[in-house]
Amino acid sequence: MPRYEPTEVTDEADGGRSPKRRKAVRYAVPVAVAGVAAATIGLVPAFAGSGSPDLPKISAQDLIAKIAKSDVQQLSGTVRVSTDLGLPSLPGGAAAGGFGGGQGGEKGEHDQDGASASPRSKLMELASGAHTLRVAADGPEKQRVSIVDKAAEYSLVHNGNEVWAYDSGSNTAVHSTAPDAGRHGTHRRAPEGLPGDLKNATPQDLAKKVLQAAGDTTSVTVDGTARVAGRDAYQLLIKPKQAASTVGSIRVAVDAANGVPLKFTLTPKSGGAAAIDVGYTNVDFAKPDADLFSFTPPKGAKVVDGNKERATAQREHAKKFKDFGPRKDAKDPRKDFGGLNVLGKGWTSIATIKGAGPGLPSGKDQVAGDAGKFLDSLGEKVNGSFGSGRIFSTRLVNALITDNGTVYVGAVDKQALIHAADAAK
Repeated sequence: MPRYEPTEVTDEADGGRSPKRRKAVRYAVPVAVAGVAAATIGLVPAFAGSGSPDLPKISAQDLIAKIAKSDVQQLSGTVRVSTDLGLPSLPGGAAAGGFGGGQGGEKGEHDQDGASASPRSKLMELASGAHTLRVAADGPEKQRVSIVDKAAEYSLVHNGNEVWAYDSGSNTAVHSTAPDAGRHGTHRRAPEGLPGDLKNATPQDLAKKVLQAAGDTTSVTVDGTARVAGRDAYQLLIKPKQAASTVGSIRVAVDAANGVPLKFTLTPKSGGAAAIDVGYTNVDFAKPDADLFSFTPPKGAKVVDGNKERATAQREHAKKFKDFGPRKDAKDPRKDFGGLNVLGKGWTSIATIKGAGPGLPSGKDQVAGDAGKFLDSLGEKVNGSFGSGRIFSTRLVNALITDNGTVYVGAVDKQALIHAADAAK
């Protein structure tokens, strides 16, 4: 039988452990869990295992420290991704939120702008359905992520100061330059919104988002061992202690040799299939072939200047708000929301955006006909001392939109949202 210590990590005294050790074990899941679940990815049902390897015992604290100290910078492999958040379906089979558009072989007017090759739009597609990614990395200056669909392939390639995004379905490539290119002879990072976004599709990046600032709201134990992608791994089991959380558990398979998370599975409290389940089907920690990080647009491909597109978008954004403020009759629409605030802590943190106008009709405001039926099919009408509003639910994230437009959202149950709205009244 495998040996391990089911040690629980809390915010209690650490029995004389060093400051570095205390820092290593201070992890938990704040509101970021809601963001990861709603805006990123997951994986197909759990991969078939090949037994539970017999590994030396390890405490939860030491396993977390092993993850934190892992410095693997070279790898290549395949990641299987799928999500089951329970998002409502829209016409055409896409999930709510605009996911699923622009996939391989589909073309539209947006292709003319190079939007079909936009990394952000591809990231959104990963929030629904099943996907296969091929990933490779050789230090901070070389990464490649490819999304492989049945009819097409989408690739992001970062090599030094060069960044390419290519969509084979529309035969469009976007070329950008890393913002730090040329400084002190180094290329320290890729442009915001490019490879860094899709890199969050890997198990290690999701694990880092979850293991952030431990406290007494979280239970962390080592729960046996597993074989993932042909590698021996420990299983780190993370559970919220707060009853209002919609998260049942998070299981992270950690490579026993180098501390790299190999698989990430988030299961809702409601049960059923995993809402987020990301893992390697194969992985190699040897130096990848240098050719993987070279890219030349295919013959006939439309090449878009990503730097120019980004600069244009920034100018247009600035222009929209240029005249707000000095004119007495001007109204800055950004002030309608009053900024983003976070209520509570840990797993039951709730993000809120204060509204300054009508929200969705509910309560006394009835909507007749098909529009009313559509709203009723999406959101549940609720009332409280705050007034009335509608709650929109997925398997993991719930959101309350009040009649005055204030939004409360988090990986919490419906009653927690109502209580938060009542308390803020």
